[in-house]
Amino acid sequence: MTTVAAYAAPAAKAPLERTTIERRAVREFDVLIDIKFAGICHSDIHQAREGWGEAIFPMVPGHEIAGVVSEVGPGVTKFTVGDRVGVGCLVDSCRACDNCAAGLEQYCTGGGVGTYNAIGKDGEPTYGGYSQKIVVDENYVVRIPDTLALDEAAPLLCAGITTYSPLRHWNAGPGKKVAIVGLGGLGHMGVKIAHALGAEVTVLSQTLRKKEDGLKLGADHYHATGDERTFKDLKGTFDLILSTVSAPLNLDAYLSLLKTDGAFVNVGAPEEPVALNLFSVIGGRKTLAGSGIGGIRETQEMLDFCAAHGIGAEIELIGAQEINDAYERVLASDVRYRFVIDAATI
Repeated sequence: MTTVAAYAAPAAKAPLERTTIERRAVREFDVLIDIKFAGICHSDIHQAREGWGEAIFPMVPGHEIAGVVSEVGPGVTKFTVGDRVGVGCLVDSCRACDNCAAGLEQYCTGGGVGTYNAIGKDGEPTYGGYSQKIVVDENYVVRIPDTLALDEAAPLLCAGITTYSPLRHWNAGPGKKVAIVGLGGLGHMGVKIAHALGAEVTVLSQTLRKKEDGLKLGADHYHATGDERTFKDLKGTFDLILSTVSAPLNLDAYLSLLKTDGAFVNVGAPEEPVALNLFSVIGGRKTLAGSGIGGIRETQEMLDFCAAHGIGAEIELIGAQEINDAYERVLASDVRYRFVIDAATI
């Protein structure tokens, strides 16, 4: 066991505070990672404040982890000391179900293990990336290409893969009109990736406040959903709409923006239920769907794609003592576009 410093929420809705946690000794197939940077995801806030249901405390959030390998177990074949690596939202899965066999560990039906706020196979709670070090089985670690800066790569481990996976699954690319709802931590990555895939990209945001940013990130068009004309003017326009916001939306209004056979895909997860008139999907044979992160293989594919296209997250680097302020700023949409913790300050 190794004792490391970390920032944890001692209870639901309590401010995070500096503490120490125990990391397990490196086992045969484990990799010990010196964490360099950890992104702050909105889902960290949902879980630390029990917005998605009962949680495990004390909680060390963080599933956007970038670092360097400092030790490997004797059976490890994929990594060596000094490798630049990342850890996302999963640190284990059953490895036996159909989804795991297909490289879809994010949909493991036999017991996936989250990077934090979960119970590992050893019966111990998992602790995330707001810490100095982490020990992870090599099969749940990915390699960060040399051309990606570690701080800008950290948010790719959640925000990047969470948008990349549905964009690829629903075939965003040349000839496709794609809308991204929300220009935040997830949304700005969705814009960059959809643009790199060759799609015609539109941002749908409440106001035009971030329009200049959206166009710089790769959007072709930018519309304010607070303007009722937007839904009239864009009716039947899109092949795919990717919603990245965690606020409840008027689904019927957004579904009206789809072409026949279009898909509206949710990656943002509101804390409360949303209403739907089923005629909104029946008319036009439309799909209302959701998507969650990506498997390990696809996460590596995403990192390689981002490296090839020069894509990193737009970040604001902070010290660990700023985490609680950063949470409030995320809730106020006051970040352009992802807070990243410098783990050296933990």
